[in-house]
Amino acid sequence: MPDTPDRPLRTDARLRRTALLDAAAAVFSEHGVNAPLELVIERAGVGRATLYRNFPDRGALMQALMARNLDRIEEEAKRLSGCDDGLFELLAYLAQRIADSAPISDYWRAIDREHPLVREAQARMGRIVRPLMQRAVESGLCRADLVESDFLLAMGMVGALLSGHTLQQRRRMGRRALALLFDGLRARKAAP
Repeated sequence: MPDTPDRPLRTDARLRRTALLDAAAAVFSEHGVNAPLELVIERAGVGRATLYRNFPDRGALMQALMARNLDRIEEEAKRLSGCDDGLFELLAYLAQRIADSAPISDYWRAIDREHPLVREAQARMGRIVRPLMQRAVESGLCRADLVESDFLLAMGMVGALLSGHTLQQRRRMGRRALALLFDGLRARKAAP
């Protein structure tokens, strides 16, 4: 049963749900999102009933992982909100998360862009990144024509690049992709 404002989870139930999400993130990152859910149960140290009480199917588990990731991204964006270069810092943070959990990112990229969950996640990401984009543009660090859909495109490009390699390769490629991406996002100095 999900944690809702009108019915919060007990502490022990919340801990088991968190253990399941942590285990799922690790198992899916190591073995892909089609890994047997039994591996998630074993890693979390809970029973099968606990998994299915919290997440009736793999889709619900993936949706909860996405919501948790968006919560963490939002926390990071709030932390960076006072920085002129917060947009670039958030992009670096996201590239690291994508590199560390490429199979989960692949799962979401494979879903139809018009799927309600994808559209909702994109809209939330836009709300998260908008203040950082505005600050970067206003401070002259970022090109003035940048829009939210450009940010989503940039993250999709980085994510697609990082598929199918080892973690070390993904991290190295992610750093290089960010260097190239940052160059394209930065405001250009006017020629004298």
